[in-house]
Amino acid sequence: MIAMLVLLAVIVVVGLWVMGLYNGLVGSRNEVKNSWSQIDVQLKRRHDLIPNLVEAVKGYMGHERGTLEAVTKARQQAVDLSSASAEDRAKVENALSQTLRSLFAVAEAYPDLKANQNFLALQEELTATENKISFARQYYNDAVLRLNNRIQMFPSSIIAGAFNFQMEQFFQVDAPEDRQVPQVKF
Repeated sequence: MIAMLVLLAVIVVVGLWVMGLYNGLVGSRNEVKNSWSQIDVQLKRRHDLIPNLVEAVKGYMGHERGTLEAVTKARQQAVDLSSASAEDRAKVENALSQTLRSLFAVAEAYPDLKANQNFLALQEELTATENKISFARQYYNDAVLRLNNRIQMFPSSIIAGAFNFQMEQFFQVDAPEDRQVPQVKF
């Protein structure tokens, strides 16, 4: 009788332990999904701001049509891939960031544009949004790290394998120019 109770207690403890590991993995997976949706929110905000920025700039730099078209095209590609994988979206969003940088670099040559309140307000909004995107990407990568660690570390790796939990990809910068230190010249 005592042996049966001890065996039953061991089974209950092991069951609770497995349940705890499984729930931890589910929580980590959901945290990754949530953190990606936070990136999505900020990307949507950026996508909504870009047409306003382009319109504000158009009047000042009509002959810089190539830059404006590149920004518009990159934005549309990003919007079109809204349901793609994180890796594909990261590549397109990195390209959009590059075209926005080129737009701001070209805008430096137009003193009237730099002084225009609408442009300055939009530029500030876009800069704030870019910062929020950076923080959201960092949080996403932290969540991916936590999930991937749980999937790979013993003993949760056993539960992860049994219930087919998958490793997630980090949000990475692919463009080599994004990794370089910016040059400051006076």
